[in-house]
Amino acid sequence: MNREESIAFATKYLEDILSFFGVNLAVKSTTDEDVIELSVPSTEYNAFLIGRNAETLRSLQYLVSMALHSKDAELTRVNVDVADYKRQRASRIEEKAEEWIKRVRETGEPYEVGLNAADRRVVHKLAQDYSDIETHSEGEGRERKIIISRIER
Repeated sequence: MNREESIAFATKYLEDILSFFGVNLAVKSTTDEDVIELSVPSTEYNAFLIGRNAETLRSLQYLVSMALHSKDAELTRVNVDVADYKRQRASRIEEKAEEWIKRVRETGEPYEVGLNAADRRVVHKLAQDYSDIETHSEGEGRERKIIISRIER
């Protein structure tokens, strides 16, 4: 299955899952490098589709990704977003990360915070904008943390 077929399949697959739950929506799809971005518009079912701590959202993402794997698709990485939840969350994490970076710059002390993989990725990406700041992750599974520190020259 080539790129275009992978995107079309993922879009239709997610729409079919949603319709199973009585949510009949058109899913918007794009790609960002090798990731299929699937965007579900806002409805009265947002809370149901996102779930507690975005667990339902991650499960939908996993189902679509595994379906693509089983079809031997060229693209198998998927990001599902409902009502821009992830984009808004990333913005909030960026704001917090700016504060954490400011704190590290002022005190010189590393700052450690437990975040999920997606949130850590947001902080790592933001930290690249600072020449005097570095980040790395430590730990395993749910105990994994990001450490923000100043680069000593």
